[in-house]
Amino acid sequence: MADIKTRDAVKGTIKTIDKAAIASERMKAAYAKTKDKAEQGYYADENSASEYAADRYSNATERIAEEGVHQFNKQGQKGVKTTQENIVKAKDKVADFKQKRAAKAAEKKAAQNMSEQAGVQIRHGTARRTSAQTVKTAKQTEKTVKQSARSTGQTVKTATKGTVKTTQKSVKTAQATSKAAIKTAEQTAKATQAAAKASAKAAQRAAQIAKATEKATVAAIKVAVKATVAAVKAIIAGTKALIAAIAAGGWVAVVVIIVICLIALLVGSVFGIFFSGEDSGNGMTMQSVVREINTEYDTQLDEIQSGTAHDVLEMSGSRAVWKEVLAVYSVKTTTDPDNPQEVATMDESKKQLLSNIFWEMNEISSRTESKTETVITESDDGHGNIVQTETTVTRTYLYITVSHKTAEEMADQYGFNEEQRQQLSELLAEENNSLWSQVLYGISVGDGEIVTVALSQVGNVGGQPYWSWYGFEGRVEWCACFVSWCANECGYIDNGIIPKYALCSDGVNWFKDRGQWADNTAEPTAGQIIFFDWDDENGQDGVSDHTGIVEKVENGIVYTVEGNSGDTCRQRQYPVGYYEILGYGIPAY
Repeated sequence: MADIKTRDAVKGTIKTIDKAAIASERMKAAYAKTKDKAEQGYYADENSASEYAADRYSNATERIAEEGVHQFNKQGQKGVKTTQENIVKAKDKVADFKQKRAAKAAEKKAAQNMSEQAGVQIRHGTARRTSAQTVKTAKQTEKTVKQSARSTGQTVKTATKGTVKTTQKSVKTAQATSKAAIKTAEQTAKATQAAAKASAKAAQRAAQIAKATEKATVAAIKVAVKATVAAVKAIIAGTKALIAAIAAGGWVAVVVIIVICLIALLVGSVFGIFFSGEDSGNGMTMQSVVREINTEYDTQLDEIQSGTAHDVLEMSGSRAVWKEVLAVYSVKTTTDPDNPQEVATMDESKKQLLSNIFWEMNEISSRTESKTETVITESDDGHGNIVQTETTVTRTYLYITVSHKTAEEMADQYGFNEEQRQQLSELLAEENNSLWSQVLYGISVGDGEIVTVALSQVGNVGGQPYWSWYGFEGRVEWCACFVSWCANECGYIDNGIIPKYALCSDGVNWFKDRGQWADNTAEPTAGQIIFFDWDDENGQDGVSDHTGIVEKVENGIVYTVEGNSGDTCRQRQYPVGYYEILGYGIPAY
């Protein structure tokens, strides 16, 4: 029976070893399965994220994907290495168990030998005690073998379980790393997409800003033109000093050169007309040339009147506004395909060009007509009775008509292209009015707005716009109506700065009543109202016969703008203190 039990113990030990081997194989299979599952899960997720990211921002996603693969491989390799190490340890345990089993087998054989010897000893009287000791030793050996087998199986089982757990943990870590990498890739893709949208919006805003900047640049150029008009002389005068500074290598000279280049660009363009108010070095300015052409225009009107016998003069029409004449001149001259020229300076050839354009835009026509009319005269018969006498007379009427063309009509006549028409429109924009006043009259809105308005009317004949505005149905002596019309255009009548008057004497009384009056010994300023007392057949009676607007005072000469001067709006001039000047109304601007 002892031998049978010993065989059962050995058989049980063999079964335990088989379980360890099976557990090892299962561990390997579990590891392989888990690894395959992890690889399939990882690459499935990665491919989805990579495809999404590659469609949009491949570079950023590829870097993230590579990092995920790297981390996965790193963790996977670590898990494999750990598993291999555990397998080696398990094998070592199995080998150690085999060695112990062989030792137990040897002990069993020794026990059998001892049993045989015990049989011999029984025959010598010691069998009972030896047999009992042998059986006891065999049982202890069997127990030791069973415990060793159980311990070995537990060790293998524990090692296998730890290896599997480690592998699963490694795979889970790799999966988490992969998911984190994919999530980071998706977040990066979204962030990059948002950045792209933001960049697109920024580009749109930049385009809008560019358009606004373009308009602002045009406005800035206009302001710069105004600001640099007075500086042109100084720049020209400083040319020699500039050359010396350049020779010395001064950086300030470079800055000045840049400024001059910018001004040169402006001067060479259509905007160069805004520089033409300065002396060109030959004593000619735009103001002096305009005044000469105006004088030529007035002379033609006077020659028609004096060269044509007439009893009644009727004039009508208006002359082209000077800023339109100059705008057409500037565009035509600077863009002439055969001989383009700058318009910032003035010389005889440019003066002739300007005069030609002026007369193409303005036309004076006249005609005479004889009319037979019945005239009723009243006389005293000497007895206190009024007698009316009808007589038939023939009168000669002289009709003078001034007609003009607008800037648009001249653009059509000259065949301006779209770019030339755009330049013309820019020059005539309302915001440039103060620049035109500076060029034409040497004044700005701030120091003589009413003068600017009055000068814009020079050349108009007949006075119809002014006396009809006042409320008259037919022509009247319209000098006071003209002054009132100009004041109304500036808002001065509504503000109580200048009165609305049709009789010169009413205007004089208005200013005197307010203590805003100066006699003819004073030197007036631009914008004051001038009143005259003609020394005619009635002599000077201290009552005003005529009125106008002071344009400026230079070198002891009072320059004026007057309506109804020969039935025309004209510029006139008188010495300061001239005896026919009655005095000046001083508006509280």
